[in-house]
Amino acid sequence: MVVIRNSTPADAEKVVPLIIDAIGDIAERMTGEAEPLAIEQSLCELFRRDDNPHSYLYTYVAEIDGNIAGTMVLYSGEIAPQLDRNLSKWLSEKGAKVSEIDPESLPDELYVNTICVDPNFRGKGIGSQLLTFAEDIAKQENIAKLSLNVETEKEAAIRLYKRSGYEIVSPWTIIGEPFHHMVKIVQ
Repeated sequence: MVVIRNSTPADAEKVVPLIIDAIGDIAERMTGEAEPLAIEQSLCELFRRDDNPHSYLYTYVAEIDGNIAGTMVLYSGEIAPQLDRNLSKWLSEKGAKVSEIDPESLPDELYVNTICVDPNFRGKGIGSQLLTFAEDIAKQENIAKLSLNVETEKEAAIRLYKRSGYEIVSPWTIIGEPFHHMVKIVQ
């Protein structure tokens, strides 16, 4: 049975590798690091903080028998600009080559920043359950739109999102890379 819960700072070492799996090369730019261990350590630091888009505060985990099987980072598009400013400031303070953090959502959306299922648990419907959980949060917070961005070449992910009711509404660019901005209207 899958249990979805709020993440805690103690989940960092198990959740961060899933986030890195989901965001790929973007992890380098979001941490200002190039080496895999340094990227993971920096993301763990960000995860344990409460002021950025990678914080445990905005992260949920799907567990099966006490094992983290998947994760989802979810927050309101209304707070996204402040979270991005905080991330930019952190990058600047650590001397990273800082570029402007590209907006990833619109203010009226609940934004699925990251979603990833551990490879050992894929094919069990966990990703779909996390997306349904996001819908429940949107309804609780009275937000009518759920959104996410998916790399244009990730066809399997695009199919999953379309099956879940998301539609491609516009092209989007994040750190110079092409994405589809997908939205689902929550009733």
